[in-house]
Amino acid sequence: MAPRPERGSFRFDKYYLVMDELRAAGARINEHAPQPMPREWLEAVHCPDYVEQVFTASVPREKERRIGFPVTPQIASRVRHTNGGTWLAAQLAREHGYAANSAAGSHHALHDTGAGYCVFNDLAVCANRLIAERHARRVLIVDCDVHQGDGTASLLAGRDDVFTFSIHAEKNFPVRKARSSLDIALPDGTGDEDYLAALQMHLPHVLDSFAPGLVLYQAGVDPHAEDRLGRLALSDDGLEARDRFVVAQARRRGLPIASALGGGYGDDARTVAARHARSMRAMADENLRFAAPGGFRER
Repeated sequence: MAPRPERGSFRFDKYYLVMDELRAAGARINEHAPQPMPREWLEAVHCPDYVEQVFTASVPREKERRIGFPVTPQIASRVRHTNGGTWLAAQLAREHGYAANSAAGSHHALHDTGAGYCVFNDLAVCANRLIAERHARRVLIVDCDVHQGDGTASLLAGRDDVFTFSIHAEKNFPVRKARSSLDIALPDGTGDEDYLAALQMHLPHVLDSFAPGLVLYQAGVDPHAEDRLGRLALSDDGLEARDRFVVAQARRRGLPIASALGGGYGDDARTVAARHARSMRAMADENLRFAAPGGFRER
């Protein structure tokens, strides 16, 4: 955990509370500490000048305003490790079928700036590196955060080896949407039944037609009806059904799937953390319904 910056409204405390909730639930989990994301991997996706600004904690004030908090040396170190966490989760998923990063899902970060509480885009960086390392020929990014994954869509636009699928609230942030490979924009107040119907209509077709070798899942819990920054109306059970469906669709096709935490906002950080922890427990439980892979080959 990095010390909370003096400026900005983002609640960093939910991250350690997620781990508290997982441990308190008595879930059988293996915890892993990631290595920081190598600079050259970040520069393969982000502008090297911007990467330098983050590494030296010299991000201009206008970019910090767009991010939502100042990038201190401690925050710079933290985001390198949280990006490394998505890479590590992908590697563990290749071995075990599913693994989770208890942070990141930073889908608003763009080429030369951060945005929307996101500094570096771990999803885009990880997808790019998975393909460069030949761990997968194609990567599918499934983004179920209430906000569109505009940064991910922009950074990976035009690539035929990465598919970006975003299902989000149509009228929520960002005001200007990017173009994902597939965008499903939902009206305000969409509840469990209609949300799951839309997901069930589109995700299996994407998996079958694109045929990825690995799935990265942005599992934000901000579509919840009580989320402070959401405009959708999913219940606790609806979020769990969503997560189980996404994992099951990947695993029944023999695909590894790695999740990143994503958004979740509220006045009570522990309540939000409990939603994230339940999400990860549900996905891990769903993964247990499928045989252990024993290592995935490149697809």
